[in-house]
Amino acid sequence: MTTEPISFERHLSYALEAAHRSVSNSLSARLKAHGIQITAWRVMECLDIDRRLTMGELAKRALINPPALSKLVDRMVSDGLVHRQISAADQRQINLLLTNLGRRRMLQIRKDAEEQDRALSALLDSDNGEMLKQLLLKLA
Repeated sequence: MTTEPISFERHLSYALEAAHRSVSNSLSARLKAHGIQITAWRVMECLDIDRRLTMGELAKRALINPPALSKLVDRMVSDGLVHRQISAADQRQINLLLTNLGRRRMLQIRKDAEEQDRALSALLDSDNGEMLKQLLLKLA
């Protein structure tokens, strides 16, 4: 441990947050054209991959705390993007599914998200981009 002050911008946690903010702001601007927030997009992508997630499973996968997810899902149900269904395996659980409208919207949004990924990848050569993903996943 050093006793000399260093600029907080040199901390890894600062660099991660700065990168997150930049990427998030850029993606938010792209998704705003669709009237969708990043969290709603993550929910739709999760449901497209695994069509019958419970709220708890979805909260974990989509990186959203459960109370915020409940409010978001209520809005998404009202917008006709998802619907709730009682689980066939456990009547106490509710599964969420994309509606046909939700799936169409998610496919449109996915194009913008993939374009963002291509733009980010262009900043890094392919080896560095893949290494960065692996390192970030290791931290997560």
